[in-house]
Amino acid sequence: MAQIESLFVTRLYRAQLSEYGPKVDAQELENSCLVIAGDDDAGQDWCEENGYPGYTSYASLTDLPWRFPIFADLVKSLDQHVAAFAKDLEFDLDGRALKLEDLWINILPEGGTHSSHLHPHSVISGTTYVSMPDGASALKLEDPRSARMMAAPTRTKEARRELQPFIYMKPDVGDVLLWESWLRHEVPMNMAEDERISVSFNYKWD
Repeated sequence: MAQIESLFVTRLYRAQLSEYGPKVDAQELENSCLVIAGDDDAGQDWCEENGYPGYTSYASLTDLPWRFPIFADLVKSLDQHVAAFAKDLEFDLDGRALKLEDLWINILPEGGTHSSHLHPHSVISGTTYVSMPDGASALKLEDPRSARMMAAPTRTKEARRELQPFIYMKPDVGDVLLWESWLRHEVPMNMAEDERISVSFNYKWD
């Protein structure tokens, strides 16, 4: 009798931020993101010059955990989530840790999108969700085999979840999503009238 098994699984981690580390007040974190965005002239200029919808601190602020205690607490929590995910992935870290490389704010207004991309030179990437109003876009994850499928037919709409070419994850406020940094992802158009706010990050093997 034929045997069929799934190989080379892509793992996705989802948990509440509060499961590890110090308590991070959701409203304080949201207010901090908005205040930083309002004061970050260099970041606002970069977004305008590069056609980035809304605001990101990615190109302007590299020391959020040093500047703002709530981001330092956030990193303490994220460190533990990433360690748990690395254990699940059964990485052989050779006695070294995965350490934070980048941490940045994203504020996406109505109609804003973030096109498909990956995070080269990192090991684990992820996002924690600060504000997700009704209609805010999910995270869209792409099957990493897509570029190699060549002449393969499309999947049926009823295909099993692990065979779908794209998976949409609709996070809740306070969720943390983690994935290996080679996994291509995007944020489709934000259909909410209010801003979608998140904090994204990369971890490297130090």
